[in-house]
Amino acid sequence: MRVIAIDGPAGSGKSTVARALARQLGLQYLDTGAMYRAVTFAVLRSGGDPCDTETAAGIARSMDLEVGLDQVIVDGVDATLEIRGPEVTRAVSEVAANAAVRSELVSRQREWARQRDGGVLEGRDIGTVVFPDADLKVYLTADPSERAKRRAKEVSDLDYETVATDLARRDALDSNRKAGPLVEAGDAVVVDTTGLDIDGVVARVLALLPGETRGPDGVPG
Repeated sequence: MRVIAIDGPAGSGKSTVARALARQLGLQYLDTGAMYRAVTFAVLRSGGDPCDTETAAGIARSMDLEVGLDQVIVDGVDATLEIRGPEVTRAVSEVAANAAVRSELVSRQREWARQRDGGVLEGRDIGTVVFPDADLKVYLTADPSERAKRRAKEVSDLDYETVATDLARRDALDSNRKAGPLVEAGDAVVVDTTGLDIDGVVARVLALLPGETRGPDGVPG
């Protein structure tokens, strides 16, 4: 089983880089952050409180969840757009800090990879908790202002200052939670994506893998 772990904060380029790597390596891709968003969506949809740990944990255990390349189905409902909305975004860090929710989703993530004989998984604790023995661990980071600019472009109804404030809040929550905090794995390769385009980042990561030294633009890493 070949597992590539891509971790890092929001706006560091994880999703785009992980998707490109998966295509280059012929592996499947899993956005684990979408899973936590899906649980948050399900909690809110049920009328529950995301801060209610027992409710969130129960929903995480019982929900029918399908996370595909471009679609997220929660209990038969297409939640692809809703999980990226402001309501879910505001509440997801609370759900992600829930140890019982994390335990359930980590089990699902490991099973996902087992069924596919590996994959490229991105999140915040892939290299530290989910797959500490991953073939390659990469921690992507970027200057906070750069990350905020990227996210502001993705979310047209929010301005830069609002996005920057929310990112700082999420960074603090994700880094300080007890269960699966956002930290660099001791053996992860840190790549600062500030000022780099996606092809450049992918080329750097591919160069870390034996026999894989070219990025999607064909330039040696």
